[in-house]
Amino acid sequence: MLGKPIAHSLSPVIHNAGYAAAGLTGWTYTRIECAAAELPDLVAGLGPEWAGLSVTMPGKEAALAVADAASPVAVAVGAANTLVRRPDGSWYADNTDVAGMVRVLTDAGVGAGAAVTVLGAGGTARAALAAAARLACSPVTVVARRAAAVDELRPVADALGVALIPADWAAAHQHLAAADVVVSTVPKGAADPLADAVAWRPGAVFLDALYDPWPTPLAASAVAAGRRVVSGLDLLLAQAVGQFEQFTGVAAPVTAMREAVRRATRGGLL
Repeated sequence: MLGKPIAHSLSPVIHNAGYAAAGLTGWTYTRIECAAAELPDLVAGLGPEWAGLSVTMPGKEAALAVADAASPVAVAVGAANTLVRRPDGSWYADNTDVAGMVRVLTDAGVGAGAAVTVLGAGGTARAALAAAARLACSPVTVVARRAAAVDELRPVADALGVALIPADWAAAHQHLAAADVVVSTVPKGAADPLADAVAWRPGAVFLDALYDPWPTPLAASAVAAGRRVVSGLDLLLAQAVGQFEQFTGVAAPVTAMREAVRRATRGGLL
């Protein structure tokens, strides 16, 4: 796993539990501290024993750039969280954040035509736009503190065929109240003031990409209102399943991987 910082990541727990459960005794998954500028040289120096790489922030755009080929969704989003070594030694880039988000939202009952609001306009917001496209949810309202950040998402939305509606952060609670689905992609603490202001729509689903600390005040607000809440750990597991299967070529032992996360987090999530 490549990223910086990554000491807190639970990905090694998930993947190594999967290898053990699948009987892949020669497989290991480890962390490598790596900034975006360092990624090309690091990848170029890896031997043939490396089957693949998970890439987290800030290296997802660099991962896409270093790949010899990429999935359509990674190209559309402009970022890759997965690099897979192909038999000829080349690297293939994918973005399993998108498929993972589609999975957890589908499991939460989200379907076509749902009104989606995304908090934030960074890298995870790109994945949220792609997930909305796959779920046939358009337009998507994006609430951000900087209008310029939303403008940077427009090419992604256009490539995905999603109509993007910009919204000002000062009215964030109103946009949350009007949404069937809210996806929060903002950093820790940024959405906390909204917890006391939002009136959740009946039947709404809230996905918070954060998982530490948990629950976030906004997630707690949704739970208190009786709404369905999906945590960042659910998303982390879902995207890891896609990576595991691309790396190994075998079906992911999802139950074992989920139980490993539960033990690591003392059973508080998922």
